[in-house]
Amino acid sequence: MATSSTESETATPTVDWLTVALVLGGVLCLYYLAPLVSLLLSVPIGEIVGRMGDPTVVNAATTSLLSASISAVIATVFGLPLAYWLARSEARWTNAVLAVVILPLVLPPTVSGIVLLTVFGPNAPIGAAASAAGFPLTRSLAGVVLAQTFVASPFVVVTAKAAFESVDRTLEHASRSLGKSQWTTARRVTLPLAAPGILAGVTLAFARAMGEFGATMMLAYYPRTMPVQIWVSFVSLGLDGAYPVAIILVVIAVAALVILNTVAANPWD
Repeated sequence: MATSSTESETATPTVDWLTVALVLGGVLCLYYLAPLVSLLLSVPIGEIVGRMGDPTVVNAATTSLLSASISAVIATVFGLPLAYWLARSEARWTNAVLAVVILPLVLPPTVSGIVLLTVFGPNAPIGAAASAAGFPLTRSLAGVVLAQTFVASPFVVVTAKAAFESVDRTLEHASRSLGKSQWTTARRVTLPLAAPGILAGVTLAFARAMGEFGATMMLAYYPRTMPVQIWVSFVSLGLDGAYPVAIILVVIAVAALVILNTVAANPWD
């Protein structure tokens, strides 16, 4: 009886959970890829190439690339110090600050635009003062950058915070024990070790800014970015008219990510 029980236990098949994980994850990857492939196959290449020379598309692409680059730089300049503080501070209210940082990620884009209008709109004190000084914060590139920075900068802060926290603190302590200042230690030890994660956050922020629609349309609308131009093409020309512009945005976004990943030496490694 004991031998039979042992043989039964040995014969029991085991589940390869790694294969199950691959199958389930593969379904999700197909869900990501199928709509993109369908979009690329829905429009002839000639029509896409023809739309690339359309002045409205060229202007929208230029605005998107310029504003997303500016937004990513602003997010990095202000987000890195905040991420470092969140990762190293032991204050009780760090979680409250982190919640404030994450808030733009959970707000619907149109709500983000409305929130920004209460501060930078033409009837708000800051917006009115800027307009009076000849620097309007709505219907301008500044408005586009403000909207994109609001929704994209949390990616820099959250990702860089995780990167700083992954740095071995004993290396920082060793640097300080050798007489190096906190600034020197952060610049020569912490930042180089956290660089891949930081670059990943900057890449995500740039990509998010490129694709921002709701807040940008509410706060700026002009000059049109690629997502806004896609909406205008859809409203005026229908879905077929929006397809080529959407494909161009996908191509630009993928090319930008490839370039950034090359410069960043693949920050996801």
